[in-house]
Amino acid sequence: MILHLLLISLPIIIFLYFLHKNRNPIKTLVPPGPPGLPLIGNIHQLASVKTPHVYLWQLSKKYGPLIHMTLGSKQVFVISSAKLAKQVFKTQDTAFSSRPKHLGQQTLSYNRFDITFSPYNNYWREVRKIAVINLFSLKKLQSFRPIREDEMSRLMAKISGFASSNQAVDLSETTIALGSTLISRIAFGKRYDEHGSEMQRFDELELIDEHLSRNKKVDEEEDILDILIQLKEQKDCSVDLTWDNIKALLLNIFVAAADTSAVSIVWTMTALIKAPHVMKKAQAEIRNSIGKKGTVDEDDLPSLSYLKALIKESFRMYPPAPLLIRETIEKCTLDSYEVQPKTTVFINSWAIARDPEYWGDRPHEFLPERFLNSDIDIKGQDFGVVPFGSGRRVCPGMLMGLANVELTVANLLYAFDWELPQGVQAEDVDTEALPGLAVHKKNPLLLVPKKYVA
Repeated sequence: MILHLLLISLPIIIFLYFLHKNRNPIKTLVPPGPPGLPLIGNIHQLASVKTPHVYLWQLSKKYGPLIHMTLGSKQVFVISSAKLAKQVFKTQDTAFSSRPKHLGQQTLSYNRFDITFSPYNNYWREVRKIAVINLFSLKKLQSFRPIREDEMSRLMAKISGFASSNQAVDLSETTIALGSTLISRIAFGKRYDEHGSEMQRFDELELIDEHLSRNKKVDEEEDILDILIQLKEQKDCSVDLTWDNIKALLLNIFVAAADTSAVSIVWTMTALIKAPHVMKKAQAEIRNSIGKKGTVDEDDLPSLSYLKALIKESFRMYPPAPLLIRETIEKCTLDSYEVQPKTTVFINSWAIARDPEYWGDRPHEFLPERFLNSDIDIKGQDFGVVPFGSGRRVCPGMLMGLANVELTVANLLYAFDWELPQGVQAEDVDTEALPGLAVHKKNPLLLVPKKYVA
């Protein structure tokens, strides 16, 4: 009966839709894009693809670097060039500074009380200021150095066990465990057992209760949750932090930091195993510099120019968040097209990194040399490579993420030679990605470590 009514009603709904559409003869000129269906627009096209960033890149080759789509009643612009990205991130940063509201975000962000999904308003500005000054400053980053180096020592010991028995390491699983443990210690002062049930859950309320009830030692280093509780209790900021605000920030930090570092390390090692000459060159640089010291520490990193170049190249080819999302807060123009308020804008950082106008005729090749003797920056100042975003919405935890990735990759390359499991060739290693906010490799990366003796 219900299906019968729906079939009868559908022609009427479509007729009313076109009647309403035709009553508004004033049309804004929009960029080219794929044709959509009545009512749903292009939803069916995006919903049917596994990797939207690749699909949108393919569309850009047909329609150009600025595409118009509709998702239901929502207007969407898609950007696939560094030139247009600069317009969004720098020239008109304020106009493109908000985030669209989606139903699924409400739970993930405690009604958008976090940094990632919060709209552009005074609350977001103040909370971001808290994050930049109190949580992710250079001073704070340096204070967490002993934690990073301790976890690195544990990781090397764990992989040495695999090397001794000539077993393959699942680097996808290992780096997720490393990222989760690192951020747990930095944010909550607690090391989770990677094989225990605690790694499977994240209870913000329980963590807060533990911090409020524990007797903190005088010389004990403050973690991020300590700082947030202190700011709330002492009212040391211009917004009144609630427990929901704090829980939203904790969830942001835990998910974003753990995921981004793990994803980036795996993609870097994937690129290296497929380009063994690059791996050997990086290992030679690291081993010649470190000698018989036994481990790479953070003081060694500034002198490792080829390592830094290959990590930049990895972030270019495999940005952890390939689609950066903004929403306009006012009417503006983009490449001579008028953009209305509340328009969603996708900046396809994955496509921009493959733009031959910016990167020349070999954008699909893994070439760390393109960053050697170059001042191209991956921290948001050069718009051809924006793995952390740019402008006022640039990732506040960028420096921490970079430090984790550089230190981990440096030690993996210093301490071990890496081989593929028996019967697997470099060309067999896929680069397919899973959909998500942070794009994980679809299939686990399994590599066999061989202990290097200096």
